[in-house]
Amino acid sequence: MDEGVLLRPTGSLRPAGPAWSGDDGPVVATVPHVVEVVLPDGTVLPAPPTPAGPGALAGEAGPFRAVATWAAPAPSGRVDVRLDVEHRGDAPTEAGIRFRVHLPPAPEAPWWLVPGAFYGENRPVGCDRRFPRFEVGADDPAGLVSDRWELRADRAATPAVLAWAGPGGVALVAPETTALGMTGLGLAHDAATGAGSVHLTFPFREGPVSYDGSATPRPAETTTYRWAAGERVTLRFAVYATGPDRHAYAPVLREEHERLRAGSPLRPWVGVAEAADLAAEGLHRWHYAEPGVLLETVGFDREVSGRDGLSVDRQAMHVGWVSGIPWAYALLAHARRRGTAAVAADAARVVDFICDHLSPSGTFWGVWYAEHGWSQSWSGTRGALHSRTLAEASLFLARALELGEDVRAAHPGWVAALRSNLDVVVRRQRPDGNLGSAHHAETGEVLSWHGAAGLTWVAALAEAERWDGPDGADGAYLAAAVRAGEHYAGFVDREFIHGAPEDVDLAPTSEDGYVAVMSYVALHRRTGDPRWLDLARRAADWMLTFRYAYNTRFPEGTPLDVYRFATRGADNASPSNQHLHAYGLVCTQELAELSAATGDPHYADRAAETLSCFRQLVARFDGDFNAYRGMTSERYYQTACFQPKGMLLTLSHAWTGGALLLACEQALADPALLPDPA
Repeated sequence: MDEGVLLRPTGSLRPAGPAWSGDDGPVVATVPHVVEVVLPDGTVLPAPPTPAGPGALAGEAGPFRAVATWAAPAPSGRVDVRLDVEHRGDAPTEAGIRFRVHLPPAPEAPWWLVPGAFYGENRPVGCDRRFPRFEVGADDPAGLVSDRWELRADRAATPAVLAWAGPGGVALVAPETTALGMTGLGLAHDAATGAGSVHLTFPFREGPVSYDGSATPRPAETTTYRWAAGERVTLRFAVYATGPDRHAYAPVLREEHERLRAGSPLRPWVGVAEAADLAAEGLHRWHYAEPGVLLETVGFDREVSGRDGLSVDRQAMHVGWVSGIPWAYALLAHARRRGTAAVAADAARVVDFICDHLSPSGTFWGVWYAEHGWSQSWSGTRGALHSRTLAEASLFLARALELGEDVRAAHPGWVAALRSNLDVVVRRQRPDGNLGSAHHAETGEVLSWHGAAGLTWVAALAEAERWDGPDGADGAYLAAAVRAGEHYAGFVDREFIHGAPEDVDLAPTSEDGYVAVMSYVALHRRTGDPRWLDLARRAADWMLTFRYAYNTRFPEGTPLDVYRFATRGADNASPSNQHLHAYGLVCTQELAELSAATGDPHYADRAAETLSCFRQLVARFDGDFNAYRGMTSERYYQTACFQPKGMLLTLSHAWTGGALLLACEQALADPALLPDPA
């Protein structure tokens, strides 16, 4: 038993010894200690394991005795562990309990995954945005760079920590909260030995510093539990062993989602049709403005900002992403269904305004500002236009043109603008398929080839089939989409897609997942090639690592507690922007298509959860949760980042109402699209 717990990539995971013999797969990792006791000052007291019966190990450290009992492996490879901890001291003791799994030494650093919160190195070296980064041998807490990180569980979309090293990997999955408090999720690497480890801590500790959304870290957060004399506590969690494929997280997280869903009820406030009406009213009433724009943000409190909003509202419009054509398209589709001609005309005016003002390079501009007109994207590089923003605008422009022949006949400028954008991006494509992440608004020079922001063009090019025939691009759009699809497949295969949003530079984000799903589903829809379907599936699995599988508990009295906001189905925006958001609604249709094409209902189920989630906190009347009818927030604070947990951002965003409206219209157009998530 001195060699500890053997983890094998076959999925069989058992304590070593005669009672568990018969498995001859290679050892992935060992657990040299059943438990560690963590004192408030960070001192760790290891408890060396000794046999305590079949499948059980016991250890003592200080006044504590722990017995870990390992269940037989389930067919999925999941092994449930019961950790019985007894405090044998005569006086109360402040301490935490940690369960650690050591990975085998390997020449390369482990690949880490804390779903929604930490991905591999997490922050690439060249990323301008500061947030936690893993680096071998690093110890720069002030710079948010370290070779060990501990996180509170509510930062994770699924309370789990996974790692891969050498021949395989390991996953630890735990409840968000136990009798000792919120759980902690940890990862560490020892440069001297080349070995890493993952651990669970009860209750959580954060270190070496805590991240609150700013480039300046906060001091490490430490929580402990006060053990009474003779107190006994039982902790339950699970361990998986995997092979070396990083995608092995997918069945682990899917199984945990199934386990958690029953205890995490959905609580939509309104039905889909009513949500569509509310979102459309909010988008048109509060965000539409002259000269034909959708203002990006509008304050809940109109007495402070006034109807013109000059003191609070953002007097600007991106062409895509946080405003612009995607959400004008959703409003136009809604208005056509509901027969509201005036709303349809205003939605079309937004698209007209954008299409009538192309940049000198032939693409859309990035942003319109009330005070000085059209300008670049949010970038520190002068003149830069961001590929994802332009491509998303082009994609939804193509969809607007598919609303009917009457639309195409009435708006020839839309066709010209779409073809101009697509022709420009095809001409600048590199031989390897890269479409670039940013280019200069005037010269068209590609300013950055880094990251996967250009992946969004794949969807736009694939969906522009109407203009890709002999009388148009003659197949050039599809050919470019295929070349780009092959290039960006490397990001999906590495399980590290990054660079989609303008505001977090090269960070991995949930939005990168949406972009990948939309693009590979579009390629499969256009070509029928099973390779694109498989990439869409892998991208969807990665995207769903950001999606909350449970309802976190909010501090009593906070708005999200009072309104009983259910977090299941919401996505953590990114490890850099740790708040819940609704942008996952943008690929509702694609997830449903993926389920239909694969015969796997999981993806449509998860899309339905998200649509249920964001039918909460959509204002039903003026004054509802201090908002006006139809307003929706961008940020729901589920952890200690930006604002205290339980708050929400009191700004209505064009894209939040637009994304909700888009998903509702897609569901209403095809009642069989999504299952009933309840």
